[in-house]
Amino acid sequence: MSQSYLQLGHDGITRCWWCGQDSQYIHYHDEEWGRPVDDDFKLFEKICLEGFQSGLSWLTILRKRENFRQAFQGFDFYKLAELDPEETQEKLLQDEGIVRHRGKISATLNNAQQAIHLVEEFGSLAAYIWQWEPKKREPHIGKGDYDFPVPSVTKTSTLLSKDLKNRGWKFFGPTTAYAFIQAMGMVNDHMEGCEHHAKIEQLRRKFVRPH
Repeated sequence: MSQSYLQLGHDGITRCWWCGQDSQYIHYHDEEWGRPVDDDFKLFEKICLEGFQSGLSWLTILRKRENFRQAFQGFDFYKLAELDPEETQEKLLQDEGIVRHRGKISATLNNAQQAIHLVEEFGSLAAYIWQWEPKKREPHIGKGDYDFPVPSVTKTSTLLSKDLKNRGWKFFGPTTAYAFIQAMGMVNDHMEGCEHHAKIEQLRRKFVRPH
């Protein structure tokens, strides 16, 4: 792996380049990103926040995450589904602590309803999500000259995005879907040479997939 995709932190630990030297970003990289998740509300949070991140930096979302959690009922989709969508949307558009984007707010409220339908059909949101885990490493699909070390769109992310769209979900395109897949641990995209790559591999081997 090219050294340009790795960085040596002030603490002497080699990490993926993207977390930079920001302490909050480093903590997210070390303690959360890529670790397998099977909690329905945490999965829903990741889906929603990846949607809010579209067109922005993830660090922007990370710094506002506690505000998002407060605004969206801890991403408890049962609680969100009980709210009046029009009234809630107008209220949240005045909330300076989150990203005030009408389409993304509306999508989150809509997707809460759709998440409940998935639980009713599959038993849990986790059971639905984890059935999409690819059996082997998938390449990037799209541009033929793509040479980045990890993909941003794959066959699985495209199919997952399409299936959720068909089920009524919004603001969850193939690129957003792959960012979600990375974040919730369905794949291990820590760079080889990053000291957390092996840790995630070990966690994934021990992880019991929901079914």
